[in-house]
Amino acid sequence: MKECLDNSREELKRVDHLIYVSLKYTRTVDVIRSIIDRMTAAIDCIIAGLIEKAKKEEKTESIPTQQGLRVNLVKDMYKDDEKIYAMMEFYLSLKKMMRAPYTKDQEFRRHVKMTSTVEGKEEITNIDIIHEHFEKIKEFVNYIEEKHVLDGPRE
Repeated sequence: MKECLDNSREELKRVDHLIYVSLKYTRTVDVIRSIIDRMTAAIDCIIAGLIEKAKKEEKTESIPTQQGLRVNLVKDMYKDDEKIYAMMEFYLSLKKMMRAPYTKDQEFRRHVKMTSTVEGKEEITNIDIIHEHFEKIKEFVNYIEEKHVLDGPRE
C-alpha cells in the first residue's frame, strides 16, 4: 500500500517536469494530454492502494479489473469521505475528457488550449487549468498520506 503512494508521488514528479519544463518550452496540446495521462496515472495508483487496503481489511472480496468498477468501489467504500469521493468524480471527468474528441488552439503560444466536447459540453484545458488540476491532485495525495488512509506518513 505504501508502494502505491510512492508510485503516485513518482507520477506527480513526472507531471511536475512536464508542466514546468516540457510545457513551458513546447506549449502543445500533445504535452497537455501527456500531463493529463500522468495525472490520471497518479490517481490510478491511489485507487489501487485503497482497494488493496480494503481487500487486506476484508472490506471487499474481489478486486475489479475494469477501472470504472474500481472507482465505483472506492466511491462506495469512502462515501463518507468528501475528498476521496470528489477526487473519484474528478478522475472520471479527466478520463472522459481524454476519450472525447478535441481541438487544438494557439499551439506554441502562452494561451495554448485543448477544447474537448464531453457529453455535449465544451471543456477547455489550458496552462492555468493544468496548474490547478496539478495542485488539486498534489493536495489529494498529501491528504491520503496525512490521514493514514494508506500506510501512514513517509519517513
